[in-house]
Amino acid sequence: MTETSEPAASGVRRALGLISGTSMDGVDLAILDTDGRDVVRFGPIGFLPYTEDDRAVLRRALADAGSLTDRLARPGVLRDAERRVTERHAEAVLGFLREHAIEPSSVSVVGFHGQTVLHRPEMALTVQIGDGAELASRIGIDVVADLRAADMVAGGQGAPLVPVYHQALAASRALAGPVLFLNIGGVSNITYVADRHDPVACDTGPGNALLDDLMLERTGQPLDRDGATAALGVADEAIVSDLLNHPYFSQRPPKSLDRNAFSRASVEPLGTADAAATLTAFTAASIAAVLPHLPAPPIEVIVCGGGARNPTLMLELTKRLPCRVTSADQHGWSADAMEAQAFAYLAVRSLEGLPLSFPSTTGVTAPVSGGTVYRV
Repeated sequence: MTETSEPAASGVRRALGLISGTSMDGVDLAILDTDGRDVVRFGPIGFLPYTEDDRAVLRRALADAGSLTDRLARPGVLRDAERRVTERHAEAVLGFLREHAIEPSSVSVVGFHGQTVLHRPEMALTVQIGDGAELASRIGIDVVADLRAADMVAGGQGAPLVPVYHQALAASRALAGPVLFLNIGGVSNITYVADRHDPVACDTGPGNALLDDLMLERTGQPLDRDGATAALGVADEAIVSDLLNHPYFSQRPPKSLDRNAFSRASVEPLGTADAAATLTAFTAASIAAVLPHLPAPPIEVIVCGGGARNPTLMLELTKRLPCRVTSADQHGWSADAMEAQAFAYLAVRSLEGLPLSFPSTTGVTAPVSGGTVYRV
């Protein structure tokens, strides 16, 4: 996964990245100036939360997507969910540009991930809802969407796609490695970056999804804010150990999984605080379980995503990982916006025909670009 053999980029573009992750909390936005190789300049960041009604529709969409075999099919509530996702992203973009007094004409491209409702790499199937053509029409800016499909067609897992951006960040700071970038959204994923070694990447297991679903069911709240509930409980290490027997954790990277790949049934007998503590511990332990599969132990883990805002989870990580654990914010980056920035970066790479994924990151047979461009 080296950049040295790639053709020179044609120039720096201003891109706007959009991501609505598997936590389904809303739309993250970030401006990035880049040539698709180097990160030239960070711009404003923003967030538009989904409404409670939006999240309810998306949860039904996850259920309806479970039986899909055609990535373009939209049965049940999926059609309405796709319309809502597109509308919310258009609202997010137009409001963001107004707030920051950014002329739409100054933005070359929008990287639109869409909302993942199904990810079944064993079936070469990944489904992100969101209408790229409609979004481009609504915002008046070219859109790059459907960024995962080409990787799967070429034999890859379709995820994670952000490692090439993590590599660019590490290079921009000449970080002494090896380091591990850790994104904790609904699912957790890592990128291992070291000199003279192609990055290694994979989904590690659950992120916030199991805990979010527990809190919604038990308390009506969409998450364990600040890890407060888990902090009051005691993790059941026997349950954690049993959950780690899942065959996924013995598989070597690259590998990826669906948001609903793991069940929280084993914590149902526990009180809410102990159940939250146990799921938090499981997330941290599943991240630690990937370390034996890496070329060498990392000297630092750099955390981004919603999990970086959970002090209880961060404490569990420091207990279970044999290295320094920091937030991306401590490096002058944004833990909240890193993934949105990554999709801005990927959109420019797509326009330039540069690879988005690599054999060591998704298992694709050869480096492959991707994305569909929707012109205004």
